Amino acid sequence: MTTILGNRYRLLRQIGVGGMAIVYHGRDLMLERPVAIKVLRQDLSSDPSFREHFKQEAKAAANLSHPNIVTVHDFGLDKNQLYIVMEYVPGTELKTIMRQKGQFSIEEAILLISQACAGTGYAHRAGLIHCDIKPQNILVTPDQRVKVTDFGIARALSTIRPDEQHEVIWGSPQYFSPEQASGLAPSPASDVYSLGVILYEMLTGSLPFNSTDPIELARMHREAAPIPPSQLNPHIPPALEQIILKVLSKEPSLRYRTADQFGRILNGISHQLEATIPPASTATIPGATIASPANRPSSSSPVLPVTSSPSTVSSRRLPRDGPPMSPPSIEQPHTTLDIDWVTVLLGLIAVTMVGGLIPFWLYIYFSLNR
Repeated sequence: MTTILGNRYRLLRQIGVGGMAIVYHGRDLMLERPVAIKVLRQDLSSDPSFREHFKQEAKAAANLSHPNIVTVHDFGLDKNQLYIVMEYVPGTELKTIMRQKGQFSIEEAILLISQACAGTGYAHRAGLIHCDIKPQNILVTPDQRVKVTDFGIARALSTIRPDEQHEVIWGSPQYFSPEQASGLAPSPASDVYSLGVILYEMLTGSLPFNSTDPIELARMHREAAPIPPSQLNPHIPPALEQIILKVLSKEPSLRYRTADQFGRILNGISHQLEATIPPASTATIPGATIASPANRPSSSSPVLPVTSSPSTVSSRRLPRDGPPMSPPSIEQPHTTLDIDWVTVLLGLIAVTMVGGLIPFWLYIYFSLNR
């Protein structure tokens, strides 16, 4: 393996291995900055199909510029080695965090998935479907920013035919959509399904469908109904459960159409849940801060969460026992009656004038009926 690619990028250490490539932590010698370098595996370099997919990833991701998508800086070929140079994200794969935590709080899960929705939704608006959304392709930085990566099998909406059928199925069996499992044409709703699977797993600690056999997994995505997530985590509110089951619908038209729409729905639910927590409930927790709605990530403009200590997220969790506490009542200030005397006077004049016309109309009536 060449340690310097393109006479510019030095390979420092291996940080990941994918289906088609190996990812290295590297350094851009010209700009003197850290980078991530994805190199097509040697055993696949001679395969035209894999080389084409690798080029497709570079082209697809290079046209995307969003805070929640890993930025592609360069693409090259050196001594028969194809490589992609990307921004280096000092973070952890979401899948690794999921293995460590088991179940996430509702607040944590929505905070991360809504950012993934923002990045994926931006790709949808740019005319791309990711087609391989999974926790391994979602990076989380120490300050809780989410970065979606790996557009290796992304599809341009303009190239998709509604009636297309494929014998080779691309994607990850644990997370791909029913239509992908059937070899049918993907759509933005396919990415929404995958995001829903991840949210289900984060909140319950389990996948909605699980099998060691990829063919059986594909069948379950197409035919089986998922266990309602509240049966695995009773703290999931009914409204959130309905959203999760909606995005796991077998029929794409029954899900949210794009990741942007899914993200907006999640943010709306998050705000509703926050409203059930008394404002003073975190006052005694040192260092805890609560993000205002303006500071929360949205599907159109993702913002970093405000975190000042490890207690931030836990301080915002919903009460686990009993009904939500009601906020303290606020005494309304006493107000004096403010009378508009001009209006009252005009009203009296109008009544007097109408009353004065009564004798006139009586005179006309009796005159005509003599």
